[in-house]
Amino acid sequence: MSQKSTAPVPPPPARATSLASLDQRYLWHPFTQMRDWLREEPIIIVRGRGAIVEDARGKRYLDANSSIWTNLHGHHRPEIDQAIRRQLQKIAHSSALGLANEPASRLGRDLARAANPGLRPRLEKVFFSDNGSTAVEVALKLAHEFARRSGRGARPRFLSLEGAYHGDTVGAVSLGHIDLFHKAYSPLLFKTDSVPAPYCYRCKFNRAKPERADARAYRQCHHECLGILETRLARARRRGIRYAGFVFEPLMQGAAGMIPQPEGWLRQATELARGHGALLIADEVMTGFGRTGFRGGSESLFASHQERVQPDLMALAKGLTGGYLPMAATLATQEIFNAFLGSYEEFKTFFHGHSYTGNQLAAAASLASLELLRDPAAVEARRRLQGWIAAGLNSLWGLPQVGDIRQAGLVAGIELVRDWRTREPFDLRERAGFRVCEAMARLGVLTRPIGSVLVVMPPYCATEAQVAKIFRVMQRAIREELG
Repeated sequence: MSQKSTAPVPPPPARATSLASLDQRYLWHPFTQMRDWLREEPIIIVRGRGAIVEDARGKRYLDANSSIWTNLHGHHRPEIDQAIRRQLQKIAHSSALGLANEPASRLGRDLARAANPGLRPRLEKVFFSDNGSTAVEVALKLAHEFARRSGRGARPRFLSLEGAYHGDTVGAVSLGHIDLFHKAYSPLLFKTDSVPAPYCYRCKFNRAKPERADARAYRQCHHECLGILETRLARARRRGIRYAGFVFEPLMQGAAGMIPQPEGWLRQATELARGHGALLIADEVMTGFGRTGFRGGSESLFASHQERVQPDLMALAKGLTGGYLPMAATLATQEIFNAFLGSYEEFKTFFHGHSYTGNQLAAAASLASLELLRDPAAVEARRRLQGWIAAGLNSLWGLPQVGDIRQAGLVAGIELVRDWRTREPFDLRERAGFRVCEAMARLGVLTRPIGSVLVVMPPYCATEAQVAKIFRVMQRAIREELG
């Protein structure tokens, strides 16, 4: 036996062990089975720069999912660091209840400008909150009250897509249709309706046999999902049901499993919903700020605009601050805003708020992030990144466990199956996606799956070599765990 195999294993660094003990003793992690968590020492991130993060043991990792889809420009970005430091020299936070502040006012202006590329209706007003769930919750409340006040019924309803996930507050969960996440809370929820999402790879109307390509490219159907939407809206009208809003993630449904929409689908779906009188509520929490990249050579900061769709309400979060601080925004039209105007005694005020609404530090970070997004060199870097991701994804088709690969700009999902020829899925209890991601972490690349779908969403600063490493490591991990 070699000396290497018989040498004693060195004890873990004291700091890493101590931090792990504190975490496992006191913390409860989101979307995590804590029994599994407590079995092994967790990765403890202590610093980061660019697309790299480092743990308490000094091991470096590629951040392949932008710290759960939030980090746009990379960690420790000097421009955002400096913006926060400058604001700290003035004030960190003051209330937005009865007071205004400079960074939030400027951010509202810049968001309104970015969200209005010449489409109608114009998004004129910005309501700040603190995360994606609350941004959607604000949109729900605004749409509900607007529908009631504009004579569209005393009990207007909402329509969303099958597989929808819009957050974890009670209103946002009511819009969701993922039983694994939402069923346990059903006694707390209000009823919403759903229509099929265009999940081409597993659509029962798609008659095409599996090919080694994105299922949208070879699907054989007659847009039955749009037909079902049209039928649902017509039936609702006959029954006197009025929808306050049609809620959707544009171009790519995130937590549903990175489900992409075929070109033209969103445009047609929203035309049907708007024809019914429903407000369009775009959940751009994941898709906003350039995530869906370039189509036809041009970039849209917001996914809705790639289909020339302008919503009535738009929910933003995650990348708003560049991934630095919690902040969210709900953009609304002037017409919706006007429905809440009146004399004091009419009590038409929007009775909703957050302690950290318009927080100065987060607003300063957001302003710096928007400035980075507009920089021509950064735009070109995103264009190159989209091509590098496409090339890396193409290298995965040789693996029999890769069933479908779905890309929307700088976002990608890789669906793992037992055999691509049959599309047979893995049972969730097999933890196929988690096993592959755990193997990737051991090899120095961090991402998190959605069931059996691997997610690739690196920061915009990722280099060609780093992107190549993500897919090289992913191939090896799939072979080792599933091959």
